[in-house]
Amino acid sequence: MSFFKKQSSVGKDGLTVETMTKGARLITAAEPKNPVSEQFRTLRTNIEFAAVSRGEIKTLLISSALPSEGKSTVTSNLAVVYAQQGKKVLLVDADLRRPTVAVSFGLNRNSVGLTNCLGDSRKEISDAVHRTAMDNLDVVTSGPIPPNPAELLGSGRMTELVTQLKSQYDLIIFDVPPFLMVTDAQVLMSKVDGVAIVINGGKTNKGALQRTNEILKIAEAPVLGFIYNDQSRRKKGSSGYGYGYGYGYGYGDTKSKLAWFGD
Repeated sequence: MSFFKKQSSVGKDGLTVETMTKGARLITAAEPKNPVSEQFRTLRTNIEFAAVSRGEIKTLLISSALPSEGKSTVTSNLAVVYAQQGKKVLLVDADLRRPTVAVSFGLNRNSVGLTNCLGDSRKEISDAVHRTAMDNLDVVTSGPIPPNPAELLGSGRMTELVTQLKSQYDLIIFDVPPFLMVTDAQVLMSKVDGVAIVINGGKTNKGALQRTNEILKIAEAPVLGFIYNDQSRRKKGSSGYGYGYGYGYGYGDTKSKLAWFGD
């Protein structure tokens, strides 16, 4: 399996769709010794420290305020570094509107996924769990895109599946849609132990961040912290790695920096 994905495209909504069509760039799997991979390991450590005062974190939800801020790339690479640590990890694609996990890990997008199990109680969640090329890392793909994502994620059936999976994995990471676009993330927050929000240095404006923070406070979400994804330009001709929701990791004249803001 190749972990390198690269080719940019833009959808009708004006948002980059490469992560959907080509998958997130899994640099932590392809180049574990790369400095960017080390940033993800540092991020993992920061999340673990933030979770100390809250007790064991077995379910982690990762989202962003707006689309194209890097949350799917962050989520996938974070799942990889946790698996590399030796934890038994499950990555769940709960972004039932713009799913990316299947293509990121080279799986059939039409295979049994989360929505199949949520829409049919006779479906076993084990049928939706797929092995990846990474040791210790399994994934649950989104399944067919449904007409009612928020209703499915907020259902009692979803609570039942989360409880069942928690007994089988050390950590379950959920990739969910942006907070300010739909309510999917909000209905799922009550079912998880921790929440982390991706902020893009070049995209997230102050108003969006304030509205997201208000939603988190009202919902009394178990917020662990914010992941600051800073994509900045280098001088022409220099080398580096750049990353984003739409562009993944690639060679070029960009560099990226991850920072953690928590308690």
